[in-house]
Amino acid sequence: MRSIKQHWDRVPEGSAVLFIVQVFATLGFAVLQYTLTLYATRRHGFTSEQAALMTGLFGAFNYGLHLFGGYLGGRFLSNRNLFVGGMLLQVLGCGAIAGGSLAGLYWGMALFLTGSGLNVTCLNMMLTQRFAPEDDRREAAFLWNYAGMNIGFFIGFTVAGVFQLGEDYASLFWFATLGNASAIAVALLFWRALADRDTPLTQRRGADFWGRFAIGIAVLTGLVPVLAWLLQHPGDTAIGMKALCGAVGLALLALTLRHPVPAEQRRMQAYLVLTLGSLVFWSLYQMAPSGLQLYAVGNVWMNVWGLPVAPQWVQNINTVVIVIGGPWLAALFARWRAKGWPVDIPMQFSASLVLMGLGFLALPLGIQLADPATGRADFFWLALSYVLQATGELLISPVGYAMIGRLAPRQYQGVMMGAWMLVTGLASLFAGDFSGVVAQPVDGSALATNAAYATLFTQLAAGSLATGAAMFALRPWLKRLIEGGGIATARSVDR
Repeated sequence: MRSIKQHWDRVPEGSAVLFIVQVFATLGFAVLQYTLTLYATRRHGFTSEQAALMTGLFGAFNYGLHLFGGYLGGRFLSNRNLFVGGMLLQVLGCGAIAGGSLAGLYWGMALFLTGSGLNVTCLNMMLTQRFAPEDDRREAAFLWNYAGMNIGFFIGFTVAGVFQLGEDYASLFWFATLGNASAIAVALLFWRALADRDTPLTQRRGADFWGRFAIGIAVLTGLVPVLAWLLQHPGDTAIGMKALCGAVGLALLALTLRHPVPAEQRRMQAYLVLTLGSLVFWSLYQMAPSGLQLYAVGNVWMNVWGLPVAPQWVQNINTVVIVIGGPWLAALFARWRAKGWPVDIPMQFSASLVLMGLGFLALPLGIQLADPATGRADFFWLALSYVLQATGELLISPVGYAMIGRLAPRQYQGVMMGAWMLVTGLASLFAGDFSGVVAQPVDGSALATNAAYATLFTQLAAGSLATGAAMFALRPWLKRLIEGGGIATARSVDR
């Protein structure tokens, strides 16, 4: 008991609470993202291409708004206020979708996306604020928090699969509503422990503070009708989102080139290169709720030992690997570094891209060995692909979040955290494009689509492997950028 208490005392205040909050906050997102494609096709008559585009936009807005949330949180609303307000919108959104109408789907998605898009960065910022820039415990904290998020995913996927087998979508979306409400309850219960630390808003008082607060509330409510309209014009919206992502990338490049502190500028350069590598990884990873889900339903024997497997349950392969592997990797990396073995960010990113490529290579191999009569591949190959992808995710996602505190100057941390997540939004659009390449046959025959899927998966695997090799070749240069300068003494606070 004493050792447990000693370990607990070493954890910064609020870190454990954020782990619990993360579990509940993830439930609604897990249900909605990984049910949207099937719900849109089976209940609202969307084609597979339309559903893939809608799912791509869902991911794009969710992750894209993280950039805005990174700026809004700590400047106009405290991170904890913005988180709770966003979760309230998610509660209303899931309730609207549960009504079952097409209008309810669009408005529910708009409410949900405004909430989830703006508040996820708040969780990451609240966690990173609890560590000094040079604190080595940050990576372990993010790995643990990532494991908590995936516990939420596991519960969400499991419940979603149960309701999916009976297509009881209304009950499923009400369950998501309950999960979102539970996250609000936990945050309110531990309100003091989640207080913001050293943000521009903490320095504001009186009318200035409340004026910024009013602007933040106006943004929260005003975004909802805008998103509802954009979701009803998906083609043009996708083009506009890609253009916006390109503009943000150019703005970050200009910000890096103009930054006056040389050591910080070098680390920002490393951030930009690593961001490009992560775009390739996430473009393949984000195919899970759309293209890979359609492939699983139409081209794979979805049963294990004679028992049916719901499409959402496949995602639990990913969550189990992450929940077990996250804490294990945190301890393993600490042990290796204590022995002086090289475990650095460029190496982790390179390995993640190689694992993603190998995961996609497993799929055409399964197609090659599929049942010749039906064309359906054995479930093993799909499971192997997810195991490899999840292992790669552990090497890039929590590590990517943790590296922001190391590479980003303090005044840019919120924006660069949001931009990092914006990459995943852009990747969702690319994943939607990839997922729409293979048109689903009217008769649902796997034999009609196997060749197209095999070609697509092989090409995507080759791209990921090539990017991983390039990242590894750049590793010495990236290490010099990251480690070449100490912590700068000249810092300013963005107001």
